[in-house]
Amino acid sequence: MRWTHAFLPTLRETPAEAEIISHKLLLRAGIVRKLTGGLYTFLPAGVRVLRKIETIVREEMNRAGALEVLMPALQPPEIWQKSGRYETASDVFFRVKDRARKEWILGPTHEEVITTLVADELNSYRQFPRNFYQIQTKFRDEIRPRFGLMRAKEFIMKDAYSFDCTDEAAQSSYQKMYDAYTRIFKRCGLKAVPVEADTGVMGGKFSHEFMVPAESGENEVIYCESGGYAANVEKATCKPFEPVGTDAEAALEVEKFATPGVTTIEDLAREPYGVAAQRQVKTLVYSVESKIVLILLRGDHSLNEAKLTGALGTAKFRPATGEEIFEALKAHPGSLGAVGVSHLPVYADLALRNCRGMTTGANEEGYHLRHVVTARDLIVGHWVDLRTVKAGDLCPVTGEPLKVRRAIEVGHVFKLGTKYSLALDALFLDESGKQQPAVMGCYGIGITRTLQAVIEQRHDADGILWPVSIAPYTVCITPLSMDAASAVCQLAEKIYADLLGRGVDVILDDRNDRPGVKFKDADLIGFPVRIGIGEKSLAKGEVEVKQRGGAMTLVKAENAVSAVLELLSACE
Repeated sequence: MRWTHAFLPTLRETPAEAEIISHKLLLRAGIVRKLTGGLYTFLPAGVRVLRKIETIVREEMNRAGALEVLMPALQPPEIWQKSGRYETASDVFFRVKDRARKEWILGPTHEEVITTLVADELNSYRQFPRNFYQIQTKFRDEIRPRFGLMRAKEFIMKDAYSFDCTDEAAQSSYQKMYDAYTRIFKRCGLKAVPVEADTGVMGGKFSHEFMVPAESGENEVIYCESGGYAANVEKATCKPFEPVGTDAEAALEVEKFATPGVTTIEDLAREPYGVAAQRQVKTLVYSVESKIVLILLRGDHSLNEAKLTGALGTAKFRPATGEEIFEALKAHPGSLGAVGVSHLPVYADLALRNCRGMTTGANEEGYHLRHVVTARDLIVGHWVDLRTVKAGDLCPVTGEPLKVRRAIEVGHVFKLGTKYSLALDALFLDESGKQQPAVMGCYGIGITRTLQAVIEQRHDADGILWPVSIAPYTVCITPLSMDAASAVCQLAEKIYADLLGRGVDVILDDRNDRPGVKFKDADLIGFPVRIGIGEKSLAKGEVEVKQRGGAMTLVKAENAVSAVLELLSACE
């Protein structure tokens, strides 16, 4: 490709809309242009990168035995109603109506569609295992699109779905996809870390997210520095806490004491009361499918709503209103507690188990209770892990202090089990002739998000540092003279033709611009290798070969092609 025939509109100034470095470079390097919030047009260079990522994904999916399909983006709501996600996932739907006023959904994902296909087509154990994938546009009604392609209303995704006869076979399919994802991200030049993850609205048994460490990431990863453990903050656990209190405190009777004006954990921790937060029982009141439930945590801990979803078995919950709280406990927020409460379901975090000498609200304004023994004074129906793990908590594997870092999610693998196959009748006859539900897995990679994640992880002060595998062009030839009769221009044309003949993705910068402009653009866009040809160096029979982000070397003009090929083979 010749630069004058290409469309590479670089920008010297950063558009005001761009917040993080990768978003700035997407725009400045001419990869995308914004149409409106959450919607972007990919320019030719961006399309080239996308297609190369897609090629890597296809190669690894095919290698893992998956079969490519292409499903409709427009979906009937009935299949979402059958799966039970019509309401739970409704906040991300784009809904449209046809001329008959019938409702349709622009697909945010395709579990329902693929399971319907399998239900219609596969009915015997002899037809399994199967794994189908597609690369397609998805639509999600993001409340706040931001950071360019990181959180967009429309994006390109690779989604795959495995179907097996047994749980053991499904685990094998899961591992194949896990391994394929590891290879995909490595080939794209990304350092992606697999972490344990919450299944969320997808449901299922367990999952892993592939995270790219980045300060701009919207996810928090809890990890052990020795590498013994890593999990999304929504899933992370820690080593169990030692119960608070002493044996002597266990013998004390509950005592009510006056706390006028005290309505928060912090108020009670101050003098004259001096009750440390870890010695307090925090009482939260939630409405769960229109029923009131009490949630108990230690005063210094925070509720993890993803864990609460798993404990409750539903995502249909919200904090109770003041009126609902008073009706249930005859008390207002600030003096709530669960001592003696038997008429409401109580879920308590494991850190409270067997604690002694605790303090909690008395369900009477201006009063609290002390000397509470959780095993004696609380009627807990469910002891579960409900808290959000934080830095400094101890690793459940090594016992070392955990750390927190921000990261970008680029891929997610789920072991779904039979949730969708049961709901959508994806059943088969086993060897004994008995009908069984298919065991499913699903696996997603954000193609457009992966593109931006590469930029976020691989850049410097001058621009993007594309890996050879997905760069829009791998080599840029930069002649410093565009006089067609000059030795510089003639050599540039020869090297260009030679590299093209060897299958190298090369661009010739044939613009009649100053050398500084050409060099800055090449660095900004991030071509892995640049060949500079100038009159002074050529007079010595040499050309400049420079790896992006590396040192420049002089090579003999006749050796330029072989030097570049050798450099490319050594690059990531």
